[in-house]
Amino acid sequence: MRSSYVDVISGNARPDHVHMLVSVSSHLPVSKVVRYTEGKSSRKLQEEFQELKKEYWGQHLWARGCFVATSGLISAKDVQKYIEKQ
Repeated sequence: MRSSYVDVISGNARPDHVHMLVSVSSHLPVSKVVRYTEGKSSRKLQEEFQELKKEYWGQHLWARGCFVATSGLISAKDVQKYIEKQ
């Protein structure tokens, strides 16, 4: 997702979770960014992998919970290094 409000800096997908370093405008609710990201990625994954569409029809592809943290105490570069090593 790239716009004047949200920049995806880096990410790493694991079998059971995803790490993302995202820069978000301070006036944009984090919950809205998460919902948008989950919705768009779910749609793209189901378009590319038809078996997912059959398996998750009428269900949520992503879990309902998520973990979000700010990086005020450490630098964005440190977070990015952590994500790259996962």
